[in-house]
Amino acid sequence: MADASPLAARFDLQRRAFAADPHPSRTVRHDRLKRLALMTRQHRREIVAAIQQDFGHRAEAETRLAEVATVLQAVHHARRHLRRWMRPSRVPVPWRLWPAKARIYRQPLGVVGIISPSNYPWNLALLPTVDALAAGNRVMLKPSEKTPATSALLARLAARYFVPEELDVVVGDADTGRAFADLPFDHLLFTGHAEVGRQVALAAARHLTPVTLELGGKTPALVCADADLNRAAERIAFGKWLNAGQTCIAPDYVLVHEPHLNRFIAALQATLQRFHPKGAASHDYTAVLGEAPRARLRAMLDEARDHGCRVIPLGEPDPQDATKLPPTLIVDPHTELTLMRDEIFGPWLPVIGVRDLDAALRVIRSRPRALALYAFTQDAAQQRRILEETHTGGVVFNDTLWHNAVPALPFGGVGDSGMGSYQGEAGFLRFSHQRSVFEQSRHAQVKRLNPPYRRWLLRLLRLW
Repeated sequence: MADASPLAARFDLQRRAFAADPHPSRTVRHDRLKRLALMTRQHRREIVAAIQQDFGHRAEAETRLAEVATVLQAVHHARRHLRRWMRPSRVPVPWRLWPAKARIYRQPLGVVGIISPSNYPWNLALLPTVDALAAGNRVMLKPSEKTPATSALLARLAARYFVPEELDVVVGDADTGRAFADLPFDHLLFTGHAEVGRQVALAAARHLTPVTLELGGKTPALVCADADLNRAAERIAFGKWLNAGQTCIAPDYVLVHEPHLNRFIAALQATLQRFHPKGAASHDYTAVLGEAPRARLRAMLDEARDHGCRVIPLGEPDPQDATKLPPTLIVDPHTELTLMRDEIFGPWLPVIGVRDLDAALRVIRSRPRALALYAFTQDAAQQRRILEETHTGGVVFNDTLWHNAVPALPFGGVGDSGMGSYQGEAGFLRFSHQRSVFEQSRHAQVKRLNPPYRRWLLRLLRLW
């Protein structure tokens, strides 16, 4: 276990700084957000290069789209709406308490801890940081040890643009991460694997630290009978093979109206030929990060082959780079296979034929609640059924992923896919205490309720 005393000293520094300024002005918050955007905008090339170094190969367009642009958009949205978010909100008072007033005062929590993963090492470190700084907090951030170049860059730039009392990036191994999670934060956000999330929650519970957990899971995509198969194939292919499937909200399996199964597979094959004509060797196709994850993915595919599954590669391997695993379909796999039990988090995609919408909804409900659900149908009645009869963190109709690019939409899981949400105003509220404020009037009549209690009061209470 890492020595916790240096971390504790860094935490205490932030705690003392917050005590000295427990409610930063809007001007201060704007300035912090501006510096965060400047740190990202001015060093885009270094960010791209660091992520490329960590992954071995990462398409530059994917890094700019999914890492840089998203952070800049989040900062812009927060700065634009910060005045309204910070404003206390009036709430109605029951007539019996008139002329008293009541309002909700949004107060910073204090020191917020963020533990971020490796798959989007800039995006998933800084998006919650935007929300926490907007809410007036101090932030300690522990980026993933699996992306050392990006984590080192993040620490170096944070030290240049912020003082450690505002934003402090802690670089270290898994032991450092465990010591980090054990600090008495005022809120702790973790993004990553569910098993590690449970350990983080247990560590936080020792201090009664509230947690937000973003854990992923097996996100379903549903292609209904009325779907445009070519459009569905294109949007599912984009969502699945962006970052080679290493996305917590990537489609993890597809349920297709059975009579359309083979046509949908053909549409996916045509789409991948257009997206990545050289297969895994295409320059725009990203490598899988880490030897252990690659070995896990290969074992999944070998198990499916051993059980007689129909396996369809959607492109050739890269003969020069074994870290790039080609997009691959597994048709109608058995539900007990590993790739149907565990989150895949890679370029394999099970495609399963289902008889009708009822059968598809039964499959989805039989599994733990996922972080997202993608459904391809124009039928309003079917869309309503999908919304009402399933539970997932988010739902997208006729596309994939893009709900996460809308700053005004909360992002978060439910059940096994996590707890709590952030992004935009939801993130501001996540890292704020909504403090109830009641202001009594000098003309208040509540003194009539003082003892000794009169008979008229008892008669009135009986009417309630």
